[in-house]
Amino acid sequence: MANGAHIILDCTGIVGVEGSWMLSLMEQAVDLSGARRVHSHIENFDGSVSPIGFAAVVLLDESHVSAHSYSELGMLAIDAFSCGKTDPARIIQVIEEGLKGKYPEIEINQRMRVERFLTEPVSDGIRGFVNRHFRHFNAGALRHCAQSLQKFLDDDGRLMVTLAGAMSTAEIGRSLAPVIRAGKVHAITCTGANLEEEVFNLVAHSSYRKIPDWRNLSQEDEAMLHEAGYNRVTDTCIPEEQAIRHIEDKILNQWKKGPAFPHEHVMAILDGLEFEIPPTDSWLIAAKETGIPIYVPGWEDSTLGNIFAAHCISGNIDRSNVKTGIDYMIHLAEFYQKSNQPFGFLQIGGGIAGDFPICVVPMLRQDLNQNTPMWGWFAQISESTTSYGGYSGAPPSEKITWGKLAPGTPMHIIESDATIVAPILFGFITD
Repeated sequence: MANGAHIILDCTGIVGVEGSWMLSLMEQAVDLSGARRVHSHIENFDGSVSPIGFAAVVLLDESHVSAHSYSELGMLAIDAFSCGKTDPARIIQVIEEGLKGKYPEIEINQRMRVERFLTEPVSDGIRGFVNRHFRHFNAGALRHCAQSLQKFLDDDGRLMVTLAGAMSTAEIGRSLAPVIRAGKVHAITCTGANLEEEVFNLVAHSSYRKIPDWRNLSQEDEAMLHEAGYNRVTDTCIPEEQAIRHIEDKILNQWKKGPAFPHEHVMAILDGLEFEIPPTDSWLIAAKETGIPIYVPGWEDSTLGNIFAAHCISGNIDRSNVKTGIDYMIHLAEFYQKSNQPFGFLQIGGGIAGDFPICVVPMLRQDLNQNTPMWGWFAQISESTTSYGGYSGAPPSEKITWGKLAPGTPMHIIESDATIVAPILFGFITD
């Protein structure tokens, strides 16, 4: 139960607002609300330390009303906090009406109410939402997985995330990058498509074309998109010239510099690119900044892989200038052996992005006779229905027979759209 409330307003477009006028408006709003005013104060700032403006407060028996402004910039932040029978909405209403009357260009950029003086605990945010509402079926499976992953990480576990499908074009970086920067992801394996499409989105986002009604496209519609220079991925079309050919021009010289992994070549050109989305929304930039390893098996079947092969055939580049999947496996084996903490495995989709890295354990144990621990936690997010004969739909327990997981290892499978599940899961463990 709440015994008070807190309302905030963030405003712009109020250039030149004067402190004493604002304080008078606040006092008037308080008096009309029925709250008991006990003290008022204002401090004006001349710009010598902070921007020109003021801070004003009206103390109430029930709490306070305050305002802070950078007057020359037209910025004003207001909050009203009251308890008992006084609703701060009455105070805010009078203040807002007064501001709009004097400053018709005002923009209210945020209006938020938070209940206060609570007499029982509440869980807000993504974690609280999931714990309260995700109770059964796939939602329940997601909640159990999220709680299990949180415990695994809290117990000093480390995490490998694998990206299949078109997760980069789905802008998974918006939710994955914060998890990487929070130190909760320690390695990534992805398809070549996810590696390159993360860069394509970075440099050409404004030229992408969205097609909400993509299910109803005819073959003629698809041909028209191709002729217009678009490559469709479900509801999103990647522009050939602004994305693919633009990056080809940048990476061709990099490929000529000598042997490196595919992701290392890509990372080497990042500093020379102009980004169209915030770098904080890129999982690739987050991985580079934090120094976690990236593995890109089967890179050759990606668009850049095809372009690289074409240049090798043309004699422009030596094929040895890009390291192979075997080099990646050797690096992964060394990385896995050096870990002193249990390693978990979060597989988003199926295919080579998941199958390649998980095989490092049976290789070390069975082929090299190393006393290597098995993966300590496992979850798979996939729309593939659990089946036999299809890797993407294989149940986690099948991996026991291949020496990848042990009986008793926490195992989770969520049969749902990864573009929905993954951001919720990532939000849960960073909330």
